[in-house]
Amino acid sequence: MDKRKIAFIGIGVMGKSIVKHLLKADHEVTVFTRTKEKAEMLVNNGATWADSVAKAVKNAEIVITMVGYPSDVEEVYYADGILDHAAEGAILIDMTTSSPALAKRIYADAKSKRLFSLDAPVSGGDVGAQNGTLSIMCGGDQATFEKMEFLFKVFGSQIIYQGDAGAGQHTKMCNQIAIATNMIGVCEALAYGREAGLDLDTVLQSISSGAAGSWSLSNLAPRMIKEDFEPGFYVKHFLKDMDIALAEAEIMKLPLPGLQMARDLYNRLSEEGFGDKGTQVLYKQLTEK
Repeated sequence: MDKRKIAFIGIGVMGKSIVKHLLKADHEVTVFTRTKEKAEMLVNNGATWADSVAKAVKNAEIVITMVGYPSDVEEVYYADGILDHAAEGAILIDMTTSSPALAKRIYADAKSKRLFSLDAPVSGGDVGAQNGTLSIMCGGDQATFEKMEFLFKVFGSQIIYQGDAGAGQHTKMCNQIAIATNMIGVCEALAYGREAGLDLDTVLQSISSGAAGSWSLSNLAPRMIKEDFEPGFYVKHFLKDMDIALAEAEIMKLPLPGLQMARDLYNRLSEEGFGDKGTQVLYKQLTEK
């Protein structure tokens, strides 16, 4: 595999593990995040630190962004950011779960500057990032996707081209809608089992491999049982995703009552101070009397 010069913007729960995989694959990675301390471990493992977006992307062949909110995506791409400083011909990959409309805007503006753009949000949480088994859903030009498929394979196992710019983000919305109502079911199932006096680990052995099986049941339910509510994926970011999906659904005039219910439950958690906890903290809300 050719060694590439990569700029990685945003070192969060998943970003840190992705950069580790890129370094292990012998790529040259420059990182930027608002808090330098978050990148120290990566720098110690061979990454280069840049103190601005402009410096990070200046000589990069590939720029990967994985930040928090659509407003953060706008900030790093615009406002004297990536689009102004990336080298001509660079490939820009936004892996943030963001707005489909923003992905289309970045694609058009990148093209006008002789840059290439993909929206490539992921699913799989911290576990998928650590294990290099993320599901990656891509929008943009298919030729650009095919050029980057080798890179996605470094940290992903399910890598699928979904269509034109914005299609990756729309697919991620489908993913988040499915998770939102499934999380309610997982939490309610465990709450029911607990009240019935069952051993929840034994319950999981039976139901996780049957028709009720899901990623959340296999990966997050064990954390719920241990009352481990630390984030693999933040409540505050899940709320952001649900708001994007609901806004897109409103444009489509598509009612999504299950998603709205989940959004209301998670909004209550955020108001109670659990925004920085993992999405599995919903179990705590449903079991407290």
